[in-house]
Amino acid sequence: MPFVILRWLLAVTSVFILSLAIMAVSTKVSAHQLKIASTTVLFNERTGNIEIMHRFILHDAEHAVRDLFDRKADIHQREATRQQFADYVMQAFALADHHQQQLPLMRVGHEVQGVNFWVYQETPIPADLTQLQIKHKALHDLWPDQQNLVNVEGLGAVKSVIFTAESDWQAVQLN
Repeated sequence: MPFVILRWLLAVTSVFILSLAIMAVSTKVSAHQLKIASTTVLFNERTGNIEIMHRFILHDAEHAVRDLFDRKADIHQREATRQQFADYVMQAFALADHHQQQLPLMRVGHEVQGVNFWVYQETPIPADLTQLQIKHKALHDLWPDQQNLVNVEGLGAVKSVIFTAESDWQAVQLN
């Protein structure tokens, strides 16, 4: 009888350890498969500006700079690498008015904050803007499954659009 119990305990323990190993691997794999960035486009009536805040997961930005610029690029330690990635993001993002005239986006800055890399831009709010055209292609050239979520805030309800590798310009009605 003790042999049967020992065998049963060994089997249960093996299944438990195998389950833990599978969960650990699947969690690691799924964490690296999700490629998403978020951008807030905030209409700030107090300043009269549209403020743009791009947030990238630092781990994704780390891999991106090595693939985009240099295998030895270091976004943690080198300001030049952080600047280069911020420039890349700014070139991949654009806003236009309802006449499809691009808005001049000015650099405000960038920073590493915790597990995120932030890029900041702004532009004056155009008069009589009824529709905002948005383009966001950051990291689509590296990862076809990259998704860029853009939330437009400050004019009532938040309006959101998601950009994939196949996306081009998308319109958000403001009024």
